[in-house]
Amino acid sequence: MSKTIVFTGGGSAGHVTGNLVLIPKCAADNWSIHYIGSEQGIERQLLSGHKEVTYHSIATGKLRRYLAWANVTDVFKVMKGIIQAYRLIKRIKPNLVFSKGGFVSVPVVIGARLNRVPIIIHEPDLNLGLANRLSLPFATTLTTTFKETAANVHTQKGVYVGPILKEEFHYRRRGLSSSGIVRGKPILLVMGGSQGAQSINRIVTEALSTLLDKFQVIHICGKGKVDHSISLPGYRAYEFVTDELPELLAMADVVVSRAGSSSIMELLALQKPMLLIPHTNGGSRSGQLAHAQYFQRAGFADMLLEEHLTALSLVAAIMQLYENRITYSDTMNKHEKSREAIPIMDLIRLAASQTITMAQQDQV
Repeated sequence: MSKTIVFTGGGSAGHVTGNLVLIPKCAADNWSIHYIGSEQGIERQLLSGHKEVTYHSIATGKLRRYLAWANVTDVFKVMKGIIQAYRLIKRIKPNLVFSKGGFVSVPVVIGARLNRVPIIIHEPDLNLGLANRLSLPFATTLTTTFKETAANVHTQKGVYVGPILKEEFHYRRRGLSSSGIVRGKPILLVMGGSQGAQSINRIVTEALSTLLDKFQVIHICGKGKVDHSISLPGYRAYEFVTDELPELLAMADVVVSRAGSSSIMELLALQKPMLLIPHTNGGSRSGQLAHAQYFQRAGFADMLLEEHLTALSLVAAIMQLYENRITYSDTMNKHEKSREAIPIMDLIRLAASQTITMAQQDQV
């Protein structure tokens, strides 16, 4: 019997990228793959090149943590989305729904539960996000990036699987060539998140002449945030990167980054010494502070709070990170070798197989 899976998740790239890793694996297993997302969300853009996926859109409402009239009007959008998701799932008849969170996922999870379809939700952050907190009562299994997450929410549904990461990392030689960076000085990679970080960009620009004395600098600035007036040897700026990112990560000696879960888990897997400058104000941004503190306590990273960010403090923190890079790499290496995560695809295949068995029994 053939297998069918429905993926969902959206609102930000972080709620989609894990699904993009799993989709080719399911395609290799000859699954029929569907995706339920919003009409105009980033998930639709990111799925546009995946011809093996059938995309369906539903109405969505934003999940807000503050009082606003839109919270009232969005209730009706969420109700409409639940009805649409229920009907879609009833027609698709998937063996499994896999959710990466975000506001679009809640109606899909509820629609799947109403159809008695097994649901796996994945939490990439240390603390459970709002969408996954709402989805958890309806889910069959909660998979987590951090080992502590399930314990923190006191659920028997939790399974530690670790981060869902791309596999195409180690391209140092091609990365050096395509970036215009040459061997010699160590390489510093600065990342400000999917939208870039204006405050980090400004301070890096102020500190650039000092940094270039020691490093070659690759700077991912964010869309529309590259300063084209800067043209210095050993400095390369990008608005954003997609296919090139594994190359840039592989070639970096040390990294300055925000503290989003996907980014820091990739750096941990690659054992890259990192200086984390987390967002600290509200929602997923306060989650970044928890990530940075966790990584600092574990000995994986240094942390510099944005309110303490100056050209002098940035340079000092990067120099200290570079001096201690071997210690950080060794600590991360020990962690990666000792991981006891259950492979996420094993759980997906198991859940789908159990659904097939139940369907066959119902036909007897």
